[in-house]
Amino acid sequence: MTEPRDEIVADEHGAGVAPTDEAARMTPFRLLASNPLTVVSALVLAVVVLLAIAAPWVAPYGINAVDVANALQPPSASHWFGTDDLGRDVFSRVIVAARVSLQVAVVSVTFALLVGVLIGVVSGYVGGLLDVVLMRVVDVMFAFPVLLLALAIVAILQPGMATTMLAIGIVYTPIFARVARASTLSVRHEPYVQVSRTMGTPTTTILRTHVLPNISGPLIVQTSLSLAFAILSEAALSFLGLGIQPPAPSWGGMLFSAQGFLGQAWWMSVFPGVAIFVTVLAFNLLGDGLRDVLDPKQRTLIESRSRR
Repeated sequence: MTEPRDEIVADEHGAGVAPTDEAARMTPFRLLASNPLTVVSALVLAVVVLLAIAAPWVAPYGINAVDVANALQPPSASHWFGTDDLGRDVFSRVIVAARVSLQVAVVSVTFALLVGVLIGVVSGYVGGLLDVVLMRVVDVMFAFPVLLLALAIVAILQPGMATTMLAIGIVYTPIFARVARASTLSVRHEPYVQVSRTMGTPTTTILRTHVLPNISGPLIVQTSLSLAFAILSEAALSFLGLGIQPPAPSWGGMLFSAQGFLGQAWWMSVFPGVAIFVTVLAFNLLGDGLRDVLDPKQRTLIESRSRR
C-alpha cells in the first residue's frame, strides 16, 4: 500500500509543486477577500447602507426645508453638495434618497426571489404539463422589455412607493423563475434525489433539504445583480414621474428636477447620478465576485492561481 500524497500542481516554470495548506484550506470568504474589486465593492455598499440607515440623523438639514434665499448655491462648507432650485440641501436629499432606493430594491427583489423560486422549483421538479404552462407564462412576460412592463403596471395602478415595489418585483420574477428552474433540472436527476424519492421522502422535504441548498449559488448571484437593476428601474420610473412621488426624495426624481438647471447648477444632477452609478457598479462587481466563488469551475481556477 502506498502512502497518500498531496496533489501535485505545475508551477509557472512547469515544475511540480505541492499545494500549501493555506491554499488548500481557502474558504469562500477568503476567496472573496482575495479579490480586490469585490472587497472594494462590499465596502462601498456597506457605506451606502450605513448612510441610508442613519440618514435621519446624519442629514444636516431637513429634506424638504425650503430656503429660497439660498437657492442654487454651489457646493460649500455649509452645503456639501450645494442646494437645489428651492434652496433644499442636496446632500441631505441624496442620502435620504439612498434609503428610499435601497428599500424599494430590497423589497421588490425579495418579492421576485420568493415568487420566482417557487415557480421555478415547482416547474423544474414536477415537469410535465405544469412545467409547460408555467414556462409559457414566463415566456410571455419575457417578451416585454422590463421597463415597459413596469410602466404598464404602474400606469394601471396608482404611482407611489408600494406600486413601484410591486411593479419591479413582478418584472424580475421571471428571471428568478428561469434561474431556479434551470438549476432544479440539473439537480433533480442526481442520485441522492432519486434515492430520496424511491424511499418515499415527501416532496417538500426533498425540495427543502436537497434541491434548494444546491441551487442557492446561482440565486445568490442573481439577487446581487437584480438589486443593481432594481435601483436603475426605480430611478427610471421616478425620473418619468411614475415612481416615488414628491416631496419624498429619490435619485431619479432628483435627476428629473435637475434637468432644467444643467447649465447653471451642475451639482443638482451630478451627485444623484454619481450615487446611482456607484451603487449599481458596486452591486454588479459584488455579483461578479460571488459568481467566481460559487461557480465550481471559476472557483477551481481561483484556487489553482492561489496555489501557484
